[in-house]
Amino acid sequence: MTQSIDTARLFVGGAFRGAAKTVPVIEAATGEVLADGPCATVSDIDDAVAAAHGDAATQWRNATVAERADGLKRFAAALRARGQDTATLVSRENGMPITLSRVVNGVFPSVLVGYYAKLIAGWEAEEARPALVGHTIVRREPVGVVGAITPWNYPQALAIMKIAPALAAGCPVVLKAAPETALDALVFAEAAEEACLPPGVLNVVPGDAAAGAHLVTHPGIDKVAFTGSTNAGRVIGAECGRLIRPVTLELGGKSAAVILDDADLDSTIEGLRTASFVNNGQTCHLSSRILVPNTRYAEFVSAIAELANSLTVGDPLDDATEIGPLVSERQRERVLDYIRIGRESGARLVAGGSVPAGLSRGWFVAPTVFADVDNRDRLAQEEIFGPVITITGYDDDAEAVRLANDTEFGLAGTVWSQDNERATEIARAMHTGSVGVNHYQLDIQSPFGGVKSSGLGRELGPEGLDAYRITKSIYRADPILS
Repeated sequence: MTQSIDTARLFVGGAFRGAAKTVPVIEAATGEVLADGPCATVSDIDDAVAAAHGDAATQWRNATVAERADGLKRFAAALRARGQDTATLVSRENGMPITLSRVVNGVFPSVLVGYYAKLIAGWEAEEARPALVGHTIVRREPVGVVGAITPWNYPQALAIMKIAPALAAGCPVVLKAAPETALDALVFAEAAEEACLPPGVLNVVPGDAAAGAHLVTHPGIDKVAFTGSTNAGRVIGAECGRLIRPVTLELGGKSAAVILDDADLDSTIEGLRTASFVNNGQTCHLSSRILVPNTRYAEFVSAIAELANSLTVGDPLDDATEIGPLVSERQRERVLDYIRIGRESGARLVAGGSVPAGLSRGWFVAPTVFADVDNRDRLAQEEIFGPVITITGYDDDAEAVRLANDTEFGLAGTVWSQDNERATEIARAMHTGSVGVNHYQLDIQSPFGGVKSSGLGRELGPEGLDAYRITKSIYRADPILS
């Protein structure tokens, strides 16, 4: 842990204050208490929203693009200076392998803030358009105060995907981080303070479900941005619909990896190492359903099982570790229950299936592979959020696409082939928000989000900035002056 973080504090109105309520944050690799983290009360949420409507935060909304860009650059620098300590802290909180954490928690936040600082530099708030009568000024304005609710699996990355574009657009933010990763959320507060962001522009109030529910329905919130489970997203979406409140929902997934019959065995298996097992399986866009042509079924089942058995499981702070512990005992029991369901379904267990030998301390599960899985089974239809993947055979490309789309989810997917054009055609036919061809890597300049039960709206890219702006038309009877 970084020495500068007082763990039992909230950040409201530009100042730290003691948290009246705390919850223990458990270290995933040991099962022991790491520290007491803050847990915001309803009153804390009220204060944070009030601060976001304060005079200083309003000045941020009305600031010039250049002024906001300068503030974002200072914020990015402060996050970058803390990056490596933050990466270690997150790995201790949620079990993420440190080599991944250094990128997504240590580097990515500052890079994304810098991206949006640069993106708005050339942004004009108003555009004049000729009209049938006179002309129209199309104006883009901040949507208002944003309630951001984020999960524990990629706590820094998923939070900054909301904070950065919201601040760039001129929107104050109230961040309700997950209690499992309440400690690293305070890094955003430290960085905001060092960057001299105006008081109330960013408020950090980690809390439980009750705090999140109050934030969603608070009359002072103008937009909600949520990443989390589909079940929670349905409740939040229903509330925002009732309130006629804009909402972005990035929810669960059960994405398919479509291996075509011409795929190179070695490069495909190497790609699945991250596409299907990244972050201990605690990843929403994971390619957890692997679809394999029956003509090459035995070969790929054997290779995928060998891959799972070869992954190094252990201490998330060790550079050699590829699979760390799950975030909590509760999550481990959930994953083990799905493994039991798989064993009872008739599917064939070909790798893993238990707690690894010698790792009973902490929340470890061995990388697990089930073959011969019926696509209609729970194992193939429900999001497990652990290192468990399924393999299902298919006869032709049309069946592969049908199986890939036969799910309530539509967040992501991958296609593996030596023919990029053929693979891209398969990708076009998959009903998802994103598809990777021979790899899967989010692009900060391009939109990310889901369809169907995987969510609404998009993050990243210019589209991520648009999510925090509203458009206003000002109709004028006079013509545009040349």
